[in-house]
Amino acid sequence: MKNLTRRSFIKTGTMATIGMGMLSDPGYASEASAKNVRIAVIGTGNRGTGHVHNLLTIEGVEIVAVCDLEEIRARNAADLCVKAGRKKPAIYAGDHFAYRNLLDKEKTDAVIIATYWDSHTAIAVETLNRGAYPGIEVPAALTVEDTWKLVETSEKTGIPCMMLENWSFRQDNLAALNMKRLGLFGEIVHCHCAHSHDCIDHWFFDSKTGDQRWPAEYLLKYNRDQYPTHSVGPVISWMDINRGDIFTEIYSTASASTGINSYFNKKFGPDHANSKIKWKQGDIVTSLLKTRSGKTLVINYDMQLPRPYSNRWLLEGTLGVYDEEKSSIYLTDLSPKYHEWEQWKPYEVQYNHKWWQADLSSQSHGGTDYVMMNEFINSVKAKGPAPIDVYDSAVMTAIVELSGLSIEKNAPVPFPDFTKGKWQTNKPYFALDRSL
Repeated sequence: MKNLTRRSFIKTGTMATIGMGMLSDPGYASEASAKNVRIAVIGTGNRGTGHVHNLLTIEGVEIVAVCDLEEIRARNAADLCVKAGRKKPAIYAGDHFAYRNLLDKEKTDAVIIATYWDSHTAIAVETLNRGAYPGIEVPAALTVEDTWKLVETSEKTGIPCMMLENWSFRQDNLAALNMKRLGLFGEIVHCHCAHSHDCIDHWFFDSKTGDQRWPAEYLLKYNRDQYPTHSVGPVISWMDINRGDIFTEIYSTASASTGINSYFNKKFGPDHANSKIKWKQGDIVTSLLKTRSGKTLVINYDMQLPRPYSNRWLLEGTLGVYDEEKSSIYLTDLSPKYHEWEQWKPYEVQYNHKWWQADLSSQSHGGTDYVMMNEFINSVKAKGPAPIDVYDSAVMTAIVELSGLSIEKNAPVPFPDFTKGKWQTNKPYFALDRSL
């Protein structure tokens, strides 16, 4: 199926023609200058406050401003800076557009955006237009049109734009990426990934009252993969997406929606308001994506049924297979027993990525958030490419709306080429490990 340009997708607008030459050198991390990076954090709820904690542990960072709808949360974030012996940042709060006052008044090198989903794109575009790097929490956008806005604004301004997809920086995923780049899996043929995380009793709804929290709105309005970035983030580098290959189409299908009602009937009884609602979001969404070179990828959204957490990553090539859920691997040239699984951990140690040389287990998400933020800050210091570029951010983000369109049509839909053809000459970029 032919790839879409923005013009053919939304029938409006023009292509940005300015390239991003500054993104050509992947060696930015080793070239970071000693200059302090001036950071603003917009959105200081749980996730934004977590970013503040990580930023305060990174050398050469000055948090100059914090912003939130609720002043108490912004003040709490500012107090964390003071307790860490840093200068108290300016506080902006009170309404949905307080961030504009921050961007107008504060000189920043980068802005961390951890607000509600529907505001991510607008804040990021304004950040780019002011010459600062946006680090956007997932997802970076909710529509393909907004995704194009991020791409084209980043191209026009020449400022890198990064979605903060932390699972791309996990130690196991980076070791698998190193092995893939060394050719140990042969030619990659197929991948699988999932976000299997029961979020009913803490993220979508209040566990004590059953009241809807803000993400529940999306379960009422849409039937799609609401949260694909954690699952697909590592995979796009395994598959060389945007660098030698691209997704050409996506076909998604959804199961019935029964998990939410079952949960409320069991815990709160049939008279609870949420027990009676007909939720639009199916419990399981399965998406099949095809690439130009013939690779396939299966993605599962699975956030409404009782189950332990799992991402179910699978990387399969002509010389072997890695199965994250089994914590197992089989390589035809290395495994001692024919067609028998080996334990994954020794390989993770042997092919450990250079970003994971220290013990970071005490940090949030086992150190993954620290690694991600540290590399983002290094890129800002060096005025170089962000660890995850705008094109990879766009591919991960577009799955949200495209999966919903495919479910609605019960048919495959084309996948846009956000690189506008540059995928044919782009070289592998993310997390290149020159220590191999």
